[in-house]
Amino acid sequence: MKKFLALLLAVLMLGSVLVACGDSKGGSGGSGDDSVDIEDGAKLLVWAPDKAIDLTKELVEAFKKEHSDKNLTIDVQVQSESEAATQVLNDKDAAADVFGFASDQFNKLMTANALAPVFDSEDVIARNSEASVKAGTGSDGALYAFPETDDNGYFLVYDKSIIKNPDSIEGILDDCRKAGKKFVMDAGNGYYSCIFMFTGGLTLEGTEEDGTQKFNDYDEEAVVDSLEAFANLFHDYSDVFLSSEVAKIPTGMAADPQIVAAGIDGTWDTNAIKDALGDNYGAAKLPTIKVKGEDKQMISLHGYKLIGVNAVSKYPNAAQALADFLTNEESQIKRASGLGWGPSNTKAKEDKAVTESDSITAVLAQAENSVPQVNMSDTFWSPMATLGNTLWKDKDYSRDTIKANFEKTIASIKDE
Repeated sequence: MKKFLALLLAVLMLGSVLVACGDSKGGSGGSGDDSVDIEDGAKLLVWAPDKAIDLTKELVEAFKKEHSDKNLTIDVQVQSESEAATQVLNDKDAAADVFGFASDQFNKLMTANALAPVFDSEDVIARNSEASVKAGTGSDGALYAFPETDDNGYFLVYDKSIIKNPDSIEGILDDCRKAGKKFVMDAGNGYYSCIFMFTGGLTLEGTEEDGTQKFNDYDEEAVVDSLEAFANLFHDYSDVFLSSEVAKIPTGMAADPQIVAAGIDGTWDTNAIKDALGDNYGAAKLPTIKVKGEDKQMISLHGYKLIGVNAVSKYPNAAQALADFLTNEESQIKRASGLGWGPSNTKAKEDKAVTESDSITAVLAQAENSVPQVNMSDTFWSPMATLGNTLWKDKDYSRDTIKANFEKTIASIKDE
């Protein structure tokens, strides 16, 4: 019954949007196509993350110039992508007309009917990667968000003058120890600590109808083997390993004297780390870790950045056209060049701003060793963070304790 009502609502929303649009095949916006009848005098609010605020303002000005006859007023404000869904759901009427968000928030926004379906979905689907499109597609098969990036993941960043063996975590930590430097990872953050379980073979398989997280048919002993290997590593290299927020990586690399030589970070810090390390900047997929004597590739979480249009926007045509413009090929290339963000647009992926970028190459390589960050339960993050904290903090890291903590984590995520 719930699925039927959700489908009925989606159909009604799509119908009303198409009526407002006047032409469902219009809406490319960013290519000069005026088949969408942008409302004259439209006033839009746009949310963008802090590090992309200047570029977003630049793109908005270009959009306004392209549609100068429409007398558009567009205000761009800072809003974290990780908190966008929460803010939208707090008050949809006061929320932005166009906003960026991480793919793991898609289900939450869909459940609250906060996203308007994409007008010209055929064009958007055709120009973006299959995985990024899937991240913005509802259970009814309709597209509800514009793919913005294919790179919402993390990878290894390091100082090439210090780290000579970036392929294995043991080699990295040995090099850090020799140089008297730190390796930084936010082990108490579920976004990163999920590596410990994923490397052992556990993956996510969407959610049940009630929102409960589903997992694959994993081997518990193999997962515990992985958790045990990480716990032993953290304690064996307690003088080198530092669990802290990722912001400590660029600041630690830029410090005088330098404190940090390597860490696990994302493209959002690429420019800051490059400024700190200069020609010594290094980026690669995550390293291996020895589990029961065998080198195992670290498996991460990989998601996508999406741009949504508020379902209750007073100017749906203008909002759709702007969202389309902000995610077109040219705009994605500008993000790759100016911010180091990896595009979802397939043509933009071929641009030298992407192919010659160490960080984008690294995050896309790590994406091949990752679990998709889509259809995730809200209950996933806190228990996973707690597990990470126990692995590197607790003095008792015996196998029995680790296994008990793992089972408790799974039960907490499932809300049992």
